[in-house]
Amino acid sequence: MACLLRVARGGLSPWRGYCSKGTQGALSEGFVEALKAVVGSPHVSTAAVVREQHGHDESMHRCQPPDAVSVAPEHRPGQPGWQPCNGQRVPIIPIGTGNGLEGGVCATQGGVCINLTHMDRITELNPEDFSVVVEPGVTRKALNTHLRDSGLWFPVDPGADASLCGMAATGASGTNAVRYGTMRDNVLNLEVVLPDGRLLHTAGRGRRSRKSAAGYDLTGLFVGSEGTLGLITAATLRLHPVPEATVAATCAFPSVQAAVDSTVQILQAAVPVARIEFLDDIMMDACNRYSKLNCSVAPTLFLEFHGSKQALEEQVQRAEEIVQLNGASHFSWAKESEERSRLWAARHNAWYAVLALRPGCKGYSTDVCVPISRLPEILVRTKEELKASGLTGAIVGHVGDGNFHCILLVDPEDADELQRVEAFAEELGRRALALHGTCTGEHGIGLGKRQLLREEVGPVGLETMRQLKATLDPRGLMNPGKVL
Repeated sequence: MACLLRVARGGLSPWRGYCSKGTQGALSEGFVEALKAVVGSPHVSTAAVVREQHGHDESMHRCQPPDAVSVAPEHRPGQPGWQPCNGQRVPIIPIGTGNGLEGGVCATQGGVCINLTHMDRITELNPEDFSVVVEPGVTRKALNTHLRDSGLWFPVDPGADASLCGMAATGASGTNAVRYGTMRDNVLNLEVVLPDGRLLHTAGRGRRSRKSAAGYDLTGLFVGSEGTLGLITAATLRLHPVPEATVAATCAFPSVQAAVDSTVQILQAAVPVARIEFLDDIMMDACNRYSKLNCSVAPTLFLEFHGSKQALEEQVQRAEEIVQLNGASHFSWAKESEERSRLWAARHNAWYAVLALRPGCKGYSTDVCVPISRLPEILVRTKEELKASGLTGAIVGHVGDGNFHCILLVDPEDADELQRVEAFAEELGRRALALHGTCTGEHGIGLGKRQLLREEVGPVGLETMRQLKATLDPRGLMNPGKVL
């Protein structure tokens, strides 16, 4: 039986241990054998290298690995598979592609990590209803490849080729959110295995209507729950028609203020932009080097427009007028598919581009979101404070919906630098809260933002969340130590 491990309280420093060391690997031989009997011996491992591989994500948070790893077989895991864990109160940590940024897969209390990547079937496509049902191992790129000849696509694009059910679990967003919404707007139904082994269809079995007023929104409850309430084993997703035409552009600005003012004005003018991304001068320099671009090293907007050819001409003309009024220069259009793909590949590789600026260092990505009207204020101030801090970092963001990130580079052996990064990130989160925003627009709470969540939702909100958790997971087995 897994031992309950002490979790650090209060402010949580990067790379600080979240688990007591030396107490993992405490699963009894009988439990491991019982688990093997249920899911099959080849699907269970206690090897150190396998456990370590499943004990971290892309974040700076580090923890002890799980006590065991269970690779879910290709068929959907049934209720009996839960009984060994539920019966002996062993924690369960689900993992997909493992590219989260808030330590969501860390085994804070040991237990069994369940790898869902082998469940990778697209089980049902309903093109007339603009919906599809996928298992948790299906990634967004795999789905869009499958949809290539259907005239449909799934637009939620966090950059990484994340698993779609993992994206639902974290409430993911991305570059297309300003036009198509986030995962919350594009999940119609979920199949969830609850901690006691019962199977829940959040909107009712097989249902895929685009809206419903039938009772509590159970689907919305599990989107963004980060694996703390149950394990998502299938998702019914909303699809969208592929646009008739697409045009992308980049434009450089004399200042951060000018770039963000252009963003706000484009939105206020009701220009139906599909993507509008901000990259500061440091980020542009990093992307130029890493992705072999030849863009101006200046605050820059990446824009993309979707629609008919006639509509695009009007959108492009209006957007160009607005950015030029704000001093934009080097306005460059990318109309061909290959050219657009290269541009957005550079944007999606921004994380690795920044890491390449300081080899050997680790990256920490902040993630705040504010109302659009407050975006110029917080971005300009954040850029000024990043310069004054002496830290190495860059700013990038989905500014069309008020969401942006500071990617900070940290020497993990430098305690002073670690402390300054932690202080900068916490202060940025609180600044967003003070402007009526949120401490996370898309990465989730995970391990690192639990205190900020308390400040964001208040005592009544936090207690309500605790009550929901206690009702659905009374033994606290599902991904313990995260969110709450």
